[in-house]
Amino acid sequence: MSNAFIALGTNIEPREEHFNQAIESLKTYSSIHIVQMSSIYETKPVGYTEQADFLNMVVQVQTDFTPFELLDICQQIEQQLGRKRTIRFGPRSIDLDVLLFNNNTIDTETLTIPHPRMHERAFVLIPLQEIEPNLKFKGASLKEWLNQLSKKDVEDVRIYKKAQR
Repeated sequence: MSNAFIALGTNIEPREEHFNQAIESLKTYSSIHIVQMSSIYETKPVGYTEQADFLNMVVQVQTDFTPFELLDICQQIEQQLGRKRTIRFGPRSIDLDVLLFNNNTIDTETLTIPHPRMHERAFVLIPLQEIEPNLKFKGASLKEWLNQLSKKDVEDVRIYKKAQR
């Protein structure tokens, strides 16, 4: 069994339902076992900022799939949940990114592990640190990567509190 971390993000309603459907879809594969799930965080958009806030989380899985097979499954789930790739860093119903896969380093046109921008994104590092605080990648700990980000970037990642109705 291999150990992998997958980041999930959504900013198109119903955001929580998109998370639930994505996680349930991952669970339908007998070769994927969800080990841990972070809390859900609400974050300001990065890159293209004229859009709604995101919900983000990270799940740790154990799998018999290869990194490329896991990527294919993540992309299939995105398609099933209506993901449209029209604006780079734009709104999305769901986004599943393979962040890490064992201690592998992969750099191809279709897959880069560790994820090429994860060390720049508090919305990935904070939930990852919640479930695996001693994790290191690219020669640094999560705490060291977080310390390199701006205070504002870190403060923009906050635990999601579901709206009371």
